Amino acid sequence: MKIVTVAEMRQFEANAEASGVTTAVLMENSGRAVAQQTRRILGCLADKKIIVLIGPGNNGGDGLVAARYLQQWGAHVTIYLCSERKIDDDNLKLALDAGVLIIDALDDREQPGLATLLSACDGVLDAIFGTGQNRYIGGIFKAVLSTLSRAKEVNPMIRVIAVDLPSGLNADSGESDTFTPYVNYTIALGYPKRGLYAVTGALRAGEVITVDIGLPADLNAASSCESLTDKWARSLLPYRFAYSHKGTYGKVLVFAGSASYAGAAYLCCGGVLRVGAGLVALAGSKALQSIVAGLLPEAVYLTLPETAGGIDSNSYKVLLEESAGHDVFLAGCGLGRKESTKTVALKTIFHLPHSPKMVLDADALNYLAASSNWWRRLPADAVLTPHLGEMSRLCNMPVEEIFANRFDIALQKAKEWNKTIVLKGANSIIASPNGELRINCSANAALSSAGTGDVLAGVIAGLLAQGLSLFDGACLGVYLHAKAGGAICARLGGAGVLASDLLPELPLSIKRLKETTQAAE
Repeated sequence: MKIVTVAEMRQFEANAEASGVTTAVLMENSGRAVAQQTRRILGCLADKKIIVLIGPGNNGGDGLVAARYLQQWGAHVTIYLCSERKIDDDNLKLALDAGVLIIDALDDREQPGLATLLSACDGVLDAIFGTGQNRYIGGIFKAVLSTLSRAKEVNPMIRVIAVDLPSGLNADSGESDTFTPYVNYTIALGYPKRGLYAVTGALRAGEVITVDIGLPADLNAASSCESLTDKWARSLLPYRFAYSHKGTYGKVLVFAGSASYAGAAYLCCGGVLRVGAGLVALAGSKALQSIVAGLLPEAVYLTLPETAGGIDSNSYKVLLEESAGHDVFLAGCGLGRKESTKTVALKTIFHLPHSPKMVLDADALNYLAASSNWWRRLPADAVLTPHLGEMSRLCNMPVEEIFANRFDIALQKAKEWNKTIVLKGANSIIASPNGELRINCSANAALSSAGTGDVLAGVIAGLLAQGLSLFDGACLGVYLHAKAGGAICARLGGAGVLASDLLPELPLSIKRLKETTQAAE
């Protein structure tokens, strides 16, 4: 599903206008769709009390149409005009004709009337500002939204539904005004806007429901950004042949783990195998291998030469030689900060032959960040899986700046570095060097636990070993990882989930995806 910027949405609307689908038709379609979803959310509308907060632009027009339909379907609807509408506003007239009560905010100084209405209502439609609002919220709008927030605190059962966007939310970045409401649902018109999936935007938006408003699909160019869906994921799942062997599904060489982080090696190697790769080989110290082998006897173990200070700095030669027999090289999870380990990792990464695909996580990214022009020294495209802190070090930018501009920075750096980037976090972002952007819109609390990133790195490597491209493997890996986390969260709750719980859940998530029928889409 497309996720659009304001500029893209305006272009789609202009394309529709040029084809004969007018703004008035789109507004009617939008308002009716909003009313239909509101009825679904609130249930039977008989005797339901609904307030529609109306702003000055097209978003307010959508709200007027929705108010008319809701009134006609049995609800008691009150329109609260937060700004003056044109005297010849057809949708305002139609709402009046349908029997909708209209209150002008200018006649309700300090909103005692609004507060009374809110105290007894079942639902509120926020149709004040849409994609065109990027200014500070003040005056009557501030007062109205503040009154709404206070009412919601007193009565959390009020369902607040935003039309397209919660008012004051930046459609592109997800930045929000202080007075932007926290809504229960956002009904996205046509396509969801990118800002709804920024962390700040997602916190305000609640559940996002996308509705068709009649934009001619054949006129809409592909968006640079799309969400990950079950249907898409199923189309990429590697096929399993009855007559096959471990070599059929690829081999992954892993350089991970250390005395302090042995679990990281187990988790990433487990992720490789649990998504179906045929073989995983863990390269490391003898002590590390003795720990991990007890947890994962299915792996192959490559013992690296050691010195008194740890891994011998010449061990990279062993890794380079061994990499020739593997399809993917994964490095970084739990390697630690010893200088000899850093030397081995960088000499391997910078001199790896072009044939193996590469996944770099955790300490491998920290090693790169300390190396000048590192992106020019990597032999080819690779999958980088940073969280915000690691991305900050790679970019030499403050975490806060990256957090506020995750979409643009991920895209910019993927192009600049010629690397596939998985920017981890709630609603993880995957960006490709050629400008593709994907968002995983299924954040869940189960993944807020140490070690889940190690599993993700292994999952991506295991999918790449089975033949997926870097970008598709990164996207599908993020999606399967989140699906497994969501399934565990539904079963156990969000607290107390261990990263190792993801491992047996991964093949079950793949199985469920394969069994889902097209009719369920």
